[in-house]
Amino acid sequence: GTFNLATNTVTYAQNIYEKLYPASTTKILTAYIALKYGNLEDYVTVSENAANQASDSSVCGLKAGDVVQLKDLLYGMMLKSGNDAAIAIAEHIGGSAEIAVHVAGSVSAFADMMNQEALAMGATRSHFVNPNGLPDENHYTSVYDLYLIFQNAVQNQTFLDIISTMSYDVVYTDVNGAGVEKTWENTNQYLTGKEKAPEGITVVGGKTGTTGAAGYCLGLYSYNASGQPIVSIVLKADGKSNLYLLMNEMLSGFAN
Repeated sequence: GTFNLATNTVTYAQNIYEKLYPASTTKILTAYIALKYGNLEDYVTVSENAANQASDSSVCGLKAGDVVQLKDLLYGMMLKSGNDAAIAIAEHIGGSAEIAVHVAGSVSAFADMMNQEALAMGATRSHFVNPNGLPDENHYTSVYDLYLIFQNAVQNQTFLDIISTMSYDVVYTDVNGAGVEKTWENTNQYLTGKEKAPEGITVVGGKTGTTGAAGYCLGLYSYNASGQPIVSIVLKADGKSNLYLLMNEMLSGFAN
């Protein structure tokens, strides 16, 4: 689906109400909530639960006891697609929600916030159970719902700053107080230069996602030649090259 935010119109639609798995495009909503309710300067201590993500999933390499600023966790989650960063963010924000009593509870408290916020945006075909989009049959959305979520997120300048960043250098401390330095690269191939957007389209950034069940996913924010902001979303592409091919096909119709 392609959505013109200036004219508030759906400019291309195919199965936009179909129930689909969002994979890591979920992190758009997680970031939106963190920016709405969190303090970017807050220091977050990474829990065992957050650090303990499956090695075959996308991670920032955080360890239990690491102390990282919320702002840095957001970069790790949105650029590197770190599932560990997403859990650390959820525990921090969900833990400050009054209902949370313990660590496991704070992730579910955060999921409750996700569902409340999505519903408030009109995303009625969605249900979220985690902040990172790891597969769960009760964790789903639609292209249209994801557009509503994304459209709300891009109203925040910090969100735009994050998704448009190609590479981010971070420094934080580990459990022993020693400094850790890392560089997180964006997974968005338009930003890395591996993919070229159609003539007239200026890509700001977005969020990728891939799982077996969800296929290859991408939510993208860009401007057309007239300077109108465009949200375009592909869910369930059958491969990475096809994902960008479909995205370019959709965007090429709206370059002017």
